[in-house]
Amino acid sequence: MSTIDSLTGSGPSRPDGFVPTALDPGTRADDFTATAADRFADAVREHDDELTHRGPWRSRVEDLARRPGLVLALVWSLAVVVAAFAPSLLAPGDPLVGVPADKLQPPSAAHWFGTDQLGRDLYTRVVHGTPLTLRAALVAVLVGLVVGALVGLVAGFVGGLVDDVAMRVVDVLLSIPALLLSLALITVLGFGSVNVAIAVGIANVAAVSRIMRSEVLRVRTSGFVEASQAGGSRWWTVLFGHVLPNSVGPVVVLAALELGGAVLAVSSLSFLGYGEPPPAPEWGSLVAGGRDFLRTSWWLTTLPGLVVVATVLAAGRISRALDGDPGRAR
Repeated sequence: MSTIDSLTGSGPSRPDGFVPTALDPGTRADDFTATAADRFADAVREHDDELTHRGPWRSRVEDLARRPGLVLALVWSLAVVVAAFAPSLLAPGDPLVGVPADKLQPPSAAHWFGTDQLGRDLYTRVVHGTPLTLRAALVAVLVGLVVGALVGLVAGFVGGLVDDVAMRVVDVLLSIPALLLSLALITVLGFGSVNVAIAVGIANVAAVSRIMRSEVLRVRTSGFVEASQAGGSRWWTVLFGHVLPNSVGPVVVLAALELGGAVLAVSSLSFLGYGEPPPAPEWGSLVAGGRDFLRTSWWLTTLPGLVVVATVLAAGRISRALDGDPGRAR
């Protein structure tokens, strides 16, 4: 049977039992077209019936089953959230108290991540350091989201000189590496996790404002916005009732992606010593604390570093799912 025969099938399409195929010289075009159209319509009906009889929860479960990478990212994110709000549920020990006799123990059943040079359980310190790192990252994302969205909204809606001035400032911010800009701001604001969060958030304002402005420019010229303006609606009604709700979607997706970048930036600055002072178990400071023992105690830097990497990758995967990615990369 030819390839086209297998696609069109072997069922009769005429009363005399003749089965039209594309390669048969006696096949009329209308016979072949009708057969293909009928089979396509039957396939569509079967697919619709299948979707109709599937419940919404079953559909979601089946979709997630086809995207194991997203499932893993959701599970890891849930564990990070639990560690951020209730670290004692995952690690009931004290992250600041150690047993000197158990110092520099490798990972084992008693100490999942091993112990540090003071005998403190590293897993407990990583879990209890999650609120410090995640809180700073959330503050950074919030600062960047609010300030950047406000700048982009005003620049795109007002236009003219305001747009030109705002975008030139954004261009200057984009020309400076984010980490370098954060370091410059920290020297002004001072050390500490809150100042680190503010510095990282300001460094992310430019990217958010660019995305917000482009969406506002697109929505501002839409038919329903022009109809609202023609109907006599006031500018704040148009801005907050039509433009803002229809422009904020991509910014929310960017915020999910920026959360992973903020975790990485906060950990980097903490690694350099700009975060909370020891013995606070921030993720970056935990990685930095094991540098002197890297040759003999690899787990002191590797395992906290892998936690940071996994959190950043999970945030990126979830942001792609929010953006409508069908899961090309599972």
